[in-house]
Amino acid sequence: MKLTYRGFVPVFLGMLAAICFILAGCSSSRHVPDGSYLLDKVNIRIDSTGKSEQLDLTEMEAYLRQTPNHRMLWSIKFRLGFYNMSGNDSTNWWNRWMRKLGEPPVIYDPKLSEASAEQLLQYLASKGYFNADVTVDSVKNDRKKKMELTYNLTPGQRKVITKMEYEFPDSAVKAIVMADSAKFLTYPGQPLARDILENQRTVVADALRNNGYFKFGKESVTFVADTTEGSSDVELVMKVSPPEGPAKERSDMYSRFLIRKVTVIADAEALDAENPVSAVGKDSVSYHGIEILYADSRYLRPSVIANNCYLAPGEVFAQRNVDRTYRAFSRLGILKFINISFVPVGHIADEGLLDVYVMLTPGKSQTASVELEGTNSEGDLGVAVGLTYSHRNIGRGSETFTGKLRGSYESLSGNLEGLLNNRYMEYSVDLGLEMPEFKAPISSRIRRRIQASTEMNFSMNYQERPEYTRVISTAGWSYKWVDARKNNRHTFTPIDINYVYLPASTNDFIDLIAPDNPLLRYSYEDHFIMRMGWRWYHSNKREATPWQKTIQRDIYNVRVNAEIAGNLLFAISSIFAHRSNFHEDPYKVFGIHYSQYFKLEADYALLHRFDERNSVAFRVGGGIGVPYGNSEMLPFEKRFYGGGANGVRGWDVRTLGPGAYPGRNSVSDFINQCGDIRLITSAEYRAKLFWVLELGAFIDIGNIWTIRDYPFQQGGVFKFNEFYKQLAAAYGLGLRMDFNYFLLRFDLGMKAHNPAMGEKPWPLISPSWRRDSSFHFSIGYPF
Repeated sequence: MKLTYRGFVPVFLGMLAAICFILAGCSSSRHVPDGSYLLDKVNIRIDSTGKSEQLDLTEMEAYLRQTPNHRMLWSIKFRLGFYNMSGNDSTNWWNRWMRKLGEPPVIYDPKLSEASAEQLLQYLASKGYFNADVTVDSVKNDRKKKMELTYNLTPGQRKVITKMEYEFPDSAVKAIVMADSAKFLTYPGQPLARDILENQRTVVADALRNNGYFKFGKESVTFVADTTEGSSDVELVMKVSPPEGPAKERSDMYSRFLIRKVTVIADAEALDAENPVSAVGKDSVSYHGIEILYADSRYLRPSVIANNCYLAPGEVFAQRNVDRTYRAFSRLGILKFINISFVPVGHIADEGLLDVYVMLTPGKSQTASVELEGTNSEGDLGVAVGLTYSHRNIGRGSETFTGKLRGSYESLSGNLEGLLNNRYMEYSVDLGLEMPEFKAPISSRIRRRIQASTEMNFSMNYQERPEYTRVISTAGWSYKWVDARKNNRHTFTPIDINYVYLPASTNDFIDLIAPDNPLLRYSYEDHFIMRMGWRWYHSNKREATPWQKTIQRDIYNVRVNAEIAGNLLFAISSIFAHRSNFHEDPYKVFGIHYSQYFKLEADYALLHRFDERNSVAFRVGGGIGVPYGNSEMLPFEKRFYGGGANGVRGWDVRTLGPGAYPGRNSVSDFINQCGDIRLITSAEYRAKLFWVLELGAFIDIGNIWTIRDYPFQQGGVFKFNEFYKQLAAAYGLGLRMDFNYFLLRFDLGMKAHNPAMGEKPWPLISPSWRRDSSFHFSIGYPF
């Protein structure tokens, strides 16, 4: 019996249910030694009689030194179940495999329990509860060899700052620190919390290091608290004073440092620059006061090096400029490593002097690859070959050039009467150039501050078919920049051109496939789009650091994309070829009709992580495209579509909508099922299973609509009093394989509400696997 992917749905669900049933039935304490206990459950309870503001239970879990085995759906210990399916013979391949996939039982350790209680006390102290108490209750089940622990927290009275004073070594330090006092959190009414004090120490250190105090560290910022027994009031004094040590080190701590010399060692490996002071280059050049040492060749132009170095002789040392220099050089694809070191070289009056050494290590500049493909379509043989070439430093400015060439050929057999030829042929070329600077007629100061990259691209695709010959060309110019402090990414495209040209076609080809369908005709007629666009992305995701105790619970991102097309061409046409009937006889450029429209898209996604292995994600998004002026409808490639791996997953791609439009799975319907408005919302539970496997369970709701009532898309127009009835809904399960650097996703969706089914739009009540299921394969999460 042939099992299609739709028939695979119930088989997959049945196998998953069987595995869960088997794992749940396995004894969880099978491999627990006699006299020991499986740590089955851990609870944290807070005394409700005391005040416990800013105490996060999920945050406290990260301070526990021993936690139970991970659960899926908060009940099934999936990986422990696999481990328990193994026997005691470690030489048996099955046992070894089950133990590799699984997770060994967590055996209760009283010492780790005591350590967890101590860690919880430290956590409470960091939140201002210095008189807290933590006790541990345990419940044993000797028959099942399980242990349940409960940590009882009594926070006690929280210390609150009632008075704040400051002590500084001199007026210069005081002026610098107090200029940033708006960032302080230690003001009257705030709790005496360690994380707040630590944050303020960082603020003070940053302020001084950005104003020349090279040797200042946050360990020189201390706090003295004056408390009264039995009272929660605290009088706090922040002292900025050097730690104990030699007199010269204490003096240097409060000396401002100037940069005396900046040396860039362009090839640190070749010049053996472990001791940068002694490095000597075969070729040296001075550019804008910066000395540059080269080993063999000037693989980077001196101007490029100087423009990316934000440290200059004569300037006051500032840590922000060090960070900006690291970020700027890390954008240069030709560089493999960047390191900056500072050498104190004496004093002038009361100010110290620094020599700066920027050490660069270049990487490989060129790569090339070849791809070969063979096809066999019902006996018609074909071949394709592709060549990709990349150069990361083509103009000695770390410009990245990428070129792709591809050609394919397939011979055809059978009745070819009335056709142009007997073959499928396709040739394409893609060229791209990325320059790590803002190429625009603006001042160098603005270019250096923005740290943008400029991208140029050009592509041409030549298609030769028995029915027609078509050429598709695109060209564009874009700027990209990142605001690292606010986690913002921007892409501005001042111009992007798309041109489709059909030099030849059979006499009746277009009339045969699309006599009354302008959307389908559009794909096979000459057309021209010249657009401008802007894209913005924002996220609150933090960079992972080794010293972070807690995971980031909530991560969100926002995407906005806007584009506008045809306005400049329309303005020129109106001036030089004005006519009032342009709706019936549109303006043209080079004899080709051009499009005029506006399009806006926005998406918001939130990921909430319960722990390291369980999370839930939400997404809400929408978009609208409005044709006007020279266009009666959006270009086909700019319209929205429903269904697919990243849409409502109960439908195959481009088989949902618009509105209540009933598709018939024909070529013309495939073209018709697109729209001008998109709405979607999704929720997805994600659980890590074992190895690289993850489980997903999802619900999707959404659809697409048109803004005008087109005769070839009946029922597709958006109406405020009906659109909510036309929202499609789907549910399903997915299996994912997370290889860290990429993720493979397999989703099986089922239709729950189908607006195209008329009076019986709820297949959820009586589902049909063949009619209502859809399988999707994709790379990466849907949102």
